[in-house]
Amino acid sequence: MRIALVATCLADALFPQVPIATTRLLERLGHQVIFPPAQTCCGQMHINTGYFAEALPVVRHYVDAFSSRSVDEFDVAVAPSGSCVGSIRHQHAALAGRFGDSDLQRRAEALAARTYELSELLVDVLGVTDVGAYYPHRVTYHPTCHSLRMLRVADKPLSLLRAVGGIDLVELPNEDQCCGFGGTFALKNPEVSTAMLADKMTDVLSTRAEICTAGDSSCLMHIGGGLSRLRTGVRTIHLAEILASTMSTASIPSGAPVPAATRPQRREGTEGVQ
Repeated sequence: MRIALVATCLADALFPQVPIATTRLLERLGHQVIFPPAQTCCGQMHINTGYFAEALPVVRHYVDAFSSRSVDEFDVAVAPSGSCVGSIRHQHAALAGRFGDSDLQRRAEALAARTYELSELLVDVLGVTDVGAYYPHRVTYHPTCHSLRMLRVADKPLSLLRAVGGIDLVELPNEDQCCGFGGTFALKNPEVSTAMLADKMTDVLSTRAEICTAGDSSCLMHIGGGLSRLRTGVRTIHLAEILASTMSTASIPSGAPVPAATRPQRREGTEGVQ
């Protein structure tokens, strides 16, 4: 299968290892990955923040980048990000319709119909859960809000993780609670965001996991930043990196045991905040 990679702007700028791991994984499974070179941001940040007029040319450029004649034909597109796929699938065509651009709306709908989050592509399209990965570490999984609520990927990421060789997969308490990032939400509501992050870190540390994984680099950046500032020794790794790991590549240093004194305390009045 020919698969177009949506690298995402965040990964391109800060976490290039994630699209690299996605490519390595898919090629190991026997598929051809192509990269539309003109791609930039999908426009999610602008749309979520209410800058609809400013988002329109960003969305148009994104759709053009994946439907240009200069791009080789592909079967499906994939992004290692539930939030970006959520925007592509649920916001692009609606935004075009809002401004009466019927041609962009039609093309956005066609592109959205064949765009998948990584775990969706692997399980639903390629029909695989055991990707031949090996990752001998204690891992807990955080289901990000957009993948959980917009895309409804359910337990697809967990099905993939359970099949990873050598892994010690532990359940995350209160897994469906938001980590507090929410894109610009964390910037506009820092106190609430920090309280939500403290709750999420408390849950992560309670598992005694070395690694916290998820399907979105943005949430991992938020959680990982908090864990790093507290010097917990717990690392954040994208799901794609774990699935791309093999016996010869899985030598990532383990996180150190977490002393009880360094664990963040749950903030009163923040339970269940979404």
